[in-house]
Amino acid sequence: MEHTTSDLLQRLSESATIAMARKARELKNQGIDVISLSLGEPDFDTPAEMKQAGIDAIEANETHYTPVPGTPRIRKAIVEKFKRDNGLEYTMDQVVVSTGAKQSLANVVLSLVNPGDEVILPAPYWVSYEEIVKVAGGIPVVLPTSIDNDYKIQPSELEAAITSKTRMVMYSSPCNPSGSVYTEAETAALADVLRKHDRVITVSDEIYELINFTDKHASMAAQPGMWERTVTVNGVSKGFAMTGWRLGYIGAPTWIAAACTKIQGQFTSAPSSITQAASAAALEADPALVSDMVDAFRRRRALMVEGLSQVPGFKVNQPMGAFYVFPDVSALFGKSFQGKSLNNANDVAFYLLEEAKVASVSGAAFGTPECIRLSYAAADDVLAEAVRRIDAACRQLS
Repeated sequence: MEHTTSDLLQRLSESATIAMARKARELKNQGIDVISLSLGEPDFDTPAEMKQAGIDAIEANETHYTPVPGTPRIRKAIVEKFKRDNGLEYTMDQVVVSTGAKQSLANVVLSLVNPGDEVILPAPYWVSYEEIVKVAGGIPVVLPTSIDNDYKIQPSELEAAITSKTRMVMYSSPCNPSGSVYTEAETAALADVLRKHDRVITVSDEIYELINFTDKHASMAAQPGMWERTVTVNGVSKGFAMTGWRLGYIGAPTWIAAACTKIQGQFTSAPSSITQAASAAALEADPALVSDMVDAFRRRRALMVEGLSQVPGFKVNQPMGAFYVFPDVSALFGKSFQGKSLNNANDVAFYLLEEAKVASVSGAAFGTPECIRLSYAAADDVLAEAVRRIDAACRQLS
């Protein structure tokens, strides 16, 4: 029997975060003490209110199919959340609930991007953006940034990247992997560029909205003239520690929401009815419910930035959101240990795994090959030990 897979599958890369997490698990299963800072998952439990809402839904027999875009309750909760937190006005038919924000993003791209369309990806970008664009036959156009400007694109750079083939711009703020947050003024400046291009749809990934160390979260769709050309993506996984519940959502103009509902109807239909009930409770709650978690991440950020800034070859900035640090490690390229040279960020990530027993992710997976990503979604003492190990490993390079 011939074991032949599709050309599409061959074009796709495996998720680097999942691959590194798998490698770390394999080492742990061998009894090796590995500290895994590779996956983007809060190390907190789902709040009791959300868990109880899920239990209540089971006991009330809310275990049947729901409308493809979500139950009336959760879509109403999302509409009210957008208005309360983001100053955005949507109706229920402009909201689509999906099995995680990753599916929300895929729905949008598959609904809007044709083969040959260009999609601008400010780098660093989340690993799946590029692969989702490839699935649709689109052409990823990587727009590089650097640590010197906190990994943010400038309006002039965005303008220069837009062509007649540009269909979409996808970005996240707070950003995975850099932790960068676009301010209100910076968002407005990018909006000034985007408003000039009627064919370009902006996908604003705001999944880390609640883990934001600035004074205010800025939504692109709230900028004048941007609502009708923006899709806002969000979810409950990061802000409410509900990764395993799998629920994301979009707010979008009616024609885009209807397109995403049609796509989703042929793939998964609606998310779990139980998940929708628990997530509705999260969105109906005061965001201050998770303030303790955010405070913990703020404290851990300080620990990581201070510690990694002392590591030879690491250049570290101050991330303003999410729970990642994204150091530039290019100063380590060309160094070696016991005859093994580090030529790129992939080499650095695997060196740290092998020698420091700390799992990270190469920045190459995020379109920024001079960096690595480290998650600080771990206990303070674990992070302190990880920094100690990384420092010791880097000091033995020559």
